[in-house]
Amino acid sequence: MSVVAAPGTAANAVRGSLKLVFGLVPVVAGLDKFANLLTAWGRYLAPQLAQTLPVGPRTFMHAVGVIEIAAGVGLLLTPWTRVFAWIVALWLFGISLDLILAGYYDVAVRDIVMATSALCLARLSAPELVRTTPPLAERPQGA
Repeated sequence: MSVVAAPGTAANAVRGSLKLVFGLVPVVAGLDKFANLLTAWGRYLAPQLAQTLPVGPRTFMHAVGVIEIAAGVGLLLTPWTRVFAWIVALWLFGISLDLILAGYYDVAVRDIVMATSALCLARLSAPELVRTTPPLAERPQGA
């Protein structure tokens, strides 16, 4: 038998908060890849990476935006929270590598922390096995 954290528990409240954050933030950041209102996203693209792209930085950032929107929507609106939390975490680790190459170490550290938090969401969303037999210490004598 498997269960997820019971409604009303602290674990479920944390899970809900993380799900909301890791659903909305990628959607907002993804949409902004088309508008550049929050920042000029292209400047965070490492020159070493930009030189290897088959498309221009702007087109690449648009593709990044589409992926971020899909990951956020998938996390928020599908029953596969755990899977999408892993996708968001891996995506953030990848972004962190790009940021390190580009010299944005402070932003890379932030993204590594966010990726670690997304992994926590994946763990909180995993089904837990429920013990069907009592532990050995609690079994009656002779059982």
